[in-house]
Amino acid sequence: MMKHLNSTQRFWSCLVLTLPLFVQMVGMLFGWMMPAYRWIALVTTSLIMMIGAWPYWKSAWSAFRHHLANMNTLVAVGTGVAYFYSLVAMFTKRPVYFESAAFIAVFVMLGDMLEEQSHRRAANSLKKLTKLQVKEADVIRNDKLVRVPLDEVVVGDLLKVRPGAKVPVDGEIVDGRTSVDESMVTGESMPVAKSVGDPVVGSTINLNGAITVRATKVGKDTMLAQIVQMVKQAQTSHAPIQKLTDRVSGIFVPTILIIAILIFTVWYAIIGVSATKAMLFAVATLVVACPCALGLATPTALMVGTGRAARLGVLIKNGQALQTMNDIKTIVFDKTGTITNGRPVVTDIIGDRQRVLTVANALEANSDHPLAKAVVQAALTAKVPTKDVADFNTIAGQGLEARLDGQRIFAGNVRLAGNTLGSEMKTTAAKLQNEAKTVIMVGVGDQVIGVLGIQDAPRASSKAIMTQLKAIGIKTVMLTGDNERVAKQIGKEIGIDQVIADILPNEKADHVAALQQAGRVAFVGDGINDAPALTMADVGIAMGKGTEVAIESGDIVLVKNDLVGVLQAVEMSRKTFSRIKLNLFWALFYNLIGVPIAAGAFIAWGLQLSPELAALAMAFSSVSVVTSSLLLNQVHLRSANLQIAAN
Repeated sequence: MMKHLNSTQRFWSCLVLTLPLFVQMVGMLFGWMMPAYRWIALVTTSLIMMIGAWPYWKSAWSAFRHHLANMNTLVAVGTGVAYFYSLVAMFTKRPVYFESAAFIAVFVMLGDMLEEQSHRRAANSLKKLTKLQVKEADVIRNDKLVRVPLDEVVVGDLLKVRPGAKVPVDGEIVDGRTSVDESMVTGESMPVAKSVGDPVVGSTINLNGAITVRATKVGKDTMLAQIVQMVKQAQTSHAPIQKLTDRVSGIFVPTILIIAILIFTVWYAIIGVSATKAMLFAVATLVVACPCALGLATPTALMVGTGRAARLGVLIKNGQALQTMNDIKTIVFDKTGTITNGRPVVTDIIGDRQRVLTVANALEANSDHPLAKAVVQAALTAKVPTKDVADFNTIAGQGLEARLDGQRIFAGNVRLAGNTLGSEMKTTAAKLQNEAKTVIMVGVGDQVIGVLGIQDAPRASSKAIMTQLKAIGIKTVMLTGDNERVAKQIGKEIGIDQVIADILPNEKADHVAALQQAGRVAFVGDGINDAPALTMADVGIAMGKGTEVAIESGDIVLVKNDLVGVLQAVEMSRKTFSRIKLNLFWALFYNLIGVPIAAGAFIAWGLQLSPELAALAMAFSSVSVVTSSLLLNQVHLRSANLQIAAN
């Protein structure tokens, strides 16, 4: 039964067992001795060894069989020496030190309990995410609405989602309009308007309209399931720095064992104290030097760092990605859908706004071109009615023309406008083109009545992110297949350091490799054509609304689909590894101070550690490291100011 107890149960059980020992220690200050104390100490300490110390002895023995020494070796030797010495002393009428063995085990368990609780908190956060998922869904089967268990929903099923209900799985709206609370996924509190054709994420909340959703992802493929899996994977993975810690511990533990033997020898054989006192110095040294804090320094910081990043909407797949991000010198960005919004919008309307949009909308409503969709959206926003046209015609490479109310109307490039374009309109068109915007001439009859400027505009956060990245010493690069003029104009607008344009998709990875000659490189992208570059980069960062291939290739996923996540990833990496270094320094410094005191080097000045106090000091060291890691949840991030400004 005892082997099934967790750290918390073992700690409290053993703490209760130490009460008689504690009472006796207090009583000794007043010259009082508990009747049959030696036998009480034997029984209680033996139980503590079986309940609390046994896992350390088992771990140490397993390491010894493989000719190794681990962190538990020092605890096992310290408690074992104190316990078995006292056991022999019990029957040879010598002083016993059962309380030393007991309190060493209890204080070590205190550190283990705190570590287990921090892991449990992380596990609970994952459970809370999992509980967000609904258990059943309303599915249309054979023209009837039936309620089925969630695991029976398959891709392609049509699901009815009522107002106030959770969306069961990831899907696409095929009927209805509503607003959806996506804060579970994005962290944003504002509802998002959704209509036919828009994607919805499982476990988000449908607020105010009945919708029909076609399931596109179910089970482990849903975004919620992937978020849970990524966070779990990141929190259980090891960063390369952990290997260094393990190597240090592998050298440190045998060294301390040798030092403890030397301390016993010096005190007993050279200085001439009793074997009992020499043993206490050696045991105190073993216990205070236990590198538990060293072992906690990296994993606790990684767990807290990746957990906070996940709450910010930055999913870091493993510890190596988090550590590598700390050393990034250059961040390369794809343009379309990454730096820009990924959809063209009308930015300029020259001429009578209502009339220009009416004519343009009448034509573009008949086209599926991305630029046509931008015009239709602008007309919809301006509440311009759609008018039917006759004799609609597409002129290859130039634009569209038709007849409206008996008159010829057209919308297209400068070539379509021909000689009807006046000098003022030419100047306007040239100005818009110099701003990297696509120009559409809108005309009636043979006369140009207005000009539309269309652009895939940079994200609202792009300029601020580039400024902040440069402020912390990171070079920014834009890599795109767009023409150089458009790319350079956008690069200038957002303040990016270097623009590489007119490249083919398969050349992106080659350019990333070239940039790696100057240091570690991260690549941020969202498309299928970004996958090779994401893989080639030291760290691949995928936009959350990008393609599945891009997300799979990336080491970090930005759930909110916002470039603020790039800055957050850099900051959390730097903060986490700064905290790891602080933890390691504290753990090693603590040992450098504690070992000589425990060894009796300062006994002439009244500084001495008994084995019990050494165990308490060692536990305090572990608690300090865990607390230091937990404080990562409170550190200030530059990106917080950007989010406040954006909101």
